[in-house]
Amino acid sequence: MKRREFSAGLIGAGLAAGGVMPAARAQGGPVEGKDYLRLSQPLPPTDSGKIEVLDFFSYACPHCNAFGPILDPWARKLPADVVLRHIPVPFMINSENFQRLYFSLEVMGQVDALHRKVFFAVHNEHQRLDKPADIAAFVAKNGVDSAKFLDVFNSFSVQTKARQAAQLTQAYKVDGVPCLGVQGKYLTSATLTGSADRALSVTDFLIQRVRSKA
Repeated sequence: MKRREFSAGLIGAGLAAGGVMPAARAQGGPVEGKDYLRLSQPLPPTDSGKIEVLDFFSYACPHCNAFGPILDPWARKLPADVVLRHIPVPFMINSENFQRLYFSLEVMGQVDALHRKVFFAVHNEHQRLDKPADIAAFVAKNGVDSAKFLDVFNSFSVQTKARQAAQLTQAYKVDGVPCLGVQGKYLTSATLTGSADRALSVTDFLIQRVRSKA
């Protein structure tokens, strides 16, 4: 989803699994400038020991919600030398609270348990998670101590993580989600490639390029 607007074109591009790819892109390998972009100024990865893939997302984004069931099985099969990090972006509705929500879950070791449940609550159950109190009530219903959660939510460390996420988003020149950054060098998305499945295939290609030091 683009900043401050819904992108109907992304749905038309076949975000859902099995979406039809344009014939020109269905043939041959990924093409720079079409299927992926190379950053003009490469960024140092935060984990020097692994190849880093960044999932730029927002809990407010319906396309990110649809991408999850495709991304998660792919992520579970990543080789040991690759790490996936989720980066909540600093734009779209309720961005500050949603950033701090994600990083609070990360600090508390609750991402695996609750990350997708937040998407379900927002997009399927239409819960209003606009305020910290609403978010605390939500995590409490899912077995997390709300007082401890709010302490983390309001902590300096979580605020710092949110600022760092905003800096990464700006450095990658992300203006819509979901999209994937690879090792501080490349950016791809379903908007560029034509489908979510192909975006992940292009990400695999880019991971291999990093391995070969291309």
